[in-house]
Amino acid sequence: MMNRPSTTSVVAGFLFVSASILASAAAAQTTNSQMDGLKLSNDQPIQIESDALEIREQEKKAFFSGNVKVVQGTTTLQAGSMVVHYRGEGQTVTQGNADIEKIDVAQKVFLSSGTQQATADKGYFDMAQQLFVLEGERVVLSEGQNVFVGCKLTVQMETGRAKLDSCGRRVQIQLDPKSQQSN
Repeated sequence: MMNRPSTTSVVAGFLFVSASILASAAAAQTTNSQMDGLKLSNDQPIQIESDALEIREQEKKAFFSGNVKVVQGTTTLQAGSMVVHYRGEGQTVTQGNADIEKIDVAQKVFLSSGTQQATADKGYFDMAQQLFVLEGERVVLSEGQNVFVGCKLTVQMETGRAKLDSCGRRVQIQLDPKSQQSN
């Protein structure tokens, strides 16, 4: 039986994954690409703020609403809402021992890590499938002048494989040649 990470490590993993996606933005130049080094991490403290928190033990959900802000190190995630879905008898999100199934974020999702940023309408992290997804009318990944635009970014956590979908339009990429390091 596989050990499940605690709420803290799941949120940490969510942030670490997001930061790693941005750090590997250059790998997203094609529709399908490989993103290495994506893994869960809980080596830094996490601070979560929101206007309200509602825990529904019967439903096994924790609802963070209004100006949600999650900070870990130099990574910040902001959204209008975040829902943590968990399972298991005797498991609670407040005790840090919850068996997390999924984390949903919605309402103007903004992610920042150093010089890298991402915006989307919504997103989720599925623990069972080791899947991270950002979705919206315009999903934008940027680092400096390098910009990647689509409508859905899907990252398979176990393999690091990423896909940026266009959803009937075209994936757009703007690269600044000055951003490339000279050898």
